[in-house]
Amino acid sequence: MQPAASTDNYAANGNGAPALSRRAFWALTFGSIGVVYGDIGTSPLYALREAVLAAGGEHGIVTQAAVYGVLSLIFWSLIVVVTLKYVLILLRADNNGEGGTLALTALAFTAVGKRTPLLVALGILGASMFYGSTLITPALSVLSAVEGLTVATHAFEPYVLPLTVIILVLLFSVQSHGTARVSTFFAPITTVWFLILAFAGAAEIAANPRILNALNPYYGIEFLLTHGLIGLITLGAVFLVVTGSEALYNDLGHFGRRPIQTAWLYLVLPALLLNYFGQGALVLAKPATISNPFYLLFPEWALYPMVILATMATVIASQAVITGAYSITRQAMQLGFLPRMEVRHTSESQAGQIYMPRVNYLLLVGVLLLVFMFRSSSELAAAYVLAVATTVWTAGILGFIVIWKLWRWKFVWVLALMGPLVLVDTAFVMATTLKLLEGAWLPVLVGAMLILIMVTWRRGTRLLAQKTRRVEVPFEPLVKNLEEKPPHIVPGTAVFLTADPDFAPTALLHNLKHNKVLHEQNVILTIINEDIPRVKIENRVQMDSISDKVMRVALHFGFMERPNVPKALAIARKQGWQFDIMATSFFLSRRSVRPDPRSGMPPWQDRLYIFLAHNADDASSYFQLPTDRVVEIGTQVTV
Repeated sequence: MQPAASTDNYAANGNGAPALSRRAFWALTFGSIGVVYGDIGTSPLYALREAVLAAGGEHGIVTQAAVYGVLSLIFWSLIVVVTLKYVLILLRADNNGEGGTLALTALAFTAVGKRTPLLVALGILGASMFYGSTLITPALSVLSAVEGLTVATHAFEPYVLPLTVIILVLLFSVQSHGTARVSTFFAPITTVWFLILAFAGAAEIAANPRILNALNPYYGIEFLLTHGLIGLITLGAVFLVVTGSEALYNDLGHFGRRPIQTAWLYLVLPALLLNYFGQGALVLAKPATISNPFYLLFPEWALYPMVILATMATVIASQAVITGAYSITRQAMQLGFLPRMEVRHTSESQAGQIYMPRVNYLLLVGVLLLVFMFRSSSELAAAYVLAVATTVWTAGILGFIVIWKLWRWKFVWVLALMGPLVLVDTAFVMATTLKLLEGAWLPVLVGAMLILIMVTWRRGTRLLAQKTRRVEVPFEPLVKNLEEKPPHIVPGTAVFLTADPDFAPTALLHNLKHNKVLHEQNVILTIINEDIPRVKIENRVQMDSISDKVMRVALHFGFMERPNVPKALAIARKQGWQFDIMATSFFLSRRSVRPDPRSGMPPWQDRLYIFLAHNADDASSYFQLPTDRVVEIGTQVTV
């Protein structure tokens, strides 16, 4: 993956004018093919097959009306949902160069001026459903690729599941080592993949050019209007072709708008359309090929090489989704939606290369569970669409708010632009709900569990802050009292971390109460998470001297950054604050949370919050404090 910093100059240019050299622009465009388009690029493995089978009704009969209707819906879905909504509109709604559901949510916070319950709910819903779809992408993609072995001979059928499991376990096992080295091969492999998709589809279209009649939107609309429930079910299956479109927006910060748009318009979109229409031409000419139209586009001698290439392409698609899960988890932690978790950087030069052990383990368990539960790509495809459709719908609503409130467009123009797109998204959500009983309930259940966790964490944290504030001591009166009646002064610097600098940190009060000492220099340190991806160095540190022995320091970090307190304090030293890190102690208050029947939350939610709090990463490692300079003082609180 390209380093996020590589696009800083580019992304900072809000009007999209090229700030990169031609060589850098094409390098980013080439790189985006491997990272951004892996997921949507592997949809031809299963999407048309599932849609045509759904259009065929109970007996799965392939008819011209079904093939034309499906292809027309596929074409206009890719044009409306992906090209118009994401590529041409939402890619312009960047949060200081960053994209994605939570980045868009943070941008909406800025647009409205506060974190309203509606915006928070939309952000939590979008992020949670993204996790639900993240579980399915690796399972579905790799399984559909390996199933190509059964096209040549059914003798391979017993080996499809074991091979899939082995590939997935290996994929998740190497995450801790980082993907910086292998990611250099992503773009070449994916580019070859798209070129082969295009040539295979074009050859079949040349043999059956009448399939191009399906470009006419009449066939899609006519099919929906005349097939009732079957039409709605088919629309839900057609949504498979746009799964992965959210990756275009999520990876905006890594590559910039123009490279992503260029790759889509000049390679990815033409290749996908040629392949889908090629599969449609093949199925129309030979209805029996509906069993696996993708692999049957190729001659027999090319089957095994294509299985290998498809497996590599699906692994790349899965890698992009896994990396996206790490990234959105980090954003959720910084925005206060999730408790702290361990984040490891796997590359010294690429900021986006991170590894989160807990997230990786949970994803692996979930993916393997899906493989063993559903056992085939057709079954998994039905489970996939609802979670993705909800994520896409959420992005549309948030985009509507940003364009209206932040870009200050007139409401009528926003309604004219985004209204039809949100209606299309709503139609897809309604269509995909029909898949609930066929497996779509599982990613929705995962998403619902994550919504519950995020809501509980936010609510519990807010109640805990309100409760502790009632017993906390205002800070400035305490300082005046200490000046009038100073305790014993000891050499060195003490840094007390606190969430609210207006009240005395619990660790400071306990230090005064039990040790009866005050350091020569005392710093009340607050970490502030901003609703922007990254904070400029010159805005990182704010210092406010309270007395000759006490000062307040606020460190500002964006939601794409991992807080590093020692590095930030080094910036403060350049601004005039003199201190010796080896003579500095960091005082933390470690809270032991206990349930309280009067907390305002149900007992089960109390227990869930306490479980999350107990399993959160400790503050010293999360803020990257030197372990030999940390003093933790325990306190008990109820929630």
